[in-house]
Amino acid sequence: MNKPTAAGTAATRKRAASKKTTKSASKPTSSATESTRRRDAPRTVLLTGFAPFGGESGNPSWDAVRLLDGEIIAGHRIATRCLSVTFDQSLRELDDAISALRPALVLCVGQAGGRAQLSIERIAINVDDARIPDNLGAQPIDRAIAADGPAAYFSDLPIKAMLAAVRAAGIPAEISQTAGTYVCNHVFYGLMHRLHERDDTTGVLGGFVHIPYSPAQAAHHPGVASLAIETVAQGLRVALEAALTTYTDRRIAAGAEH
Repeated sequence: MNKPTAAGTAATRKRAASKKTTKSASKPTSSATESTRRRDAPRTVLLTGFAPFGGESGNPSWDAVRLLDGEIIAGHRIATRCLSVTFDQSLRELDDAISALRPALVLCVGQAGGRAQLSIERIAINVDDARIPDNLGAQPIDRAIAADGPAAYFSDLPIKAMLAAVRAAGIPAEISQTAGTYVCNHVFYGLMHRLHERDDTTGVLGGFVHIPYSPAQAAHHPGVASLAIETVAQGLRVALEAALTTYTDRRIAAGAEH
């Protein structure tokens, strides 16, 4: 398991990325001009949600995420994608989006019916253990996500600073100690494995947030908590602002007894 230093790791990886791009001065070329244009343009944040699953007609993760498409947050343009709820396809879809967009940060968002707050995930574990089949009928049990990967990855994001910012905005939030063992954890672990193992994503930061049911969904699940889509979207804006502007994470208690 990687050493649990979320913001410290992020800052270190950013410094490593800047070192890799250091070059000696030379006569400007067309490629150098293109590079200058890229630096002048806003960098990209990839924000993903999921398609409906488990018999639901919608998925609040995508409903909230798509509201942010094209927005500029802390000098970064938000690009959104909807991932399929499948063990076989979701990581390929995420990989294609990362390759096409070359983002500075990737935040994946998923639905966790039964939770009452925005849950900022701390850790992804290297196992698929599906209680229900995915949208293609696959139901892996006790299967490693990456045979050559570590047992777990911690989020690269400053999760405590994100937590504090979201709460300060009046939106309920928590640090979650488990992302489950379904497609959400599969995507979270696969994202972190790609970011840590591939040279083309050196310096790119990644993490995951779970959100509750929407009110429309909760109406069919009496007694279960929900958050309005617009509230979730605002919470994601605030969380991303904190993630993009924090270089040393806050040290505040947000653990769990069980």
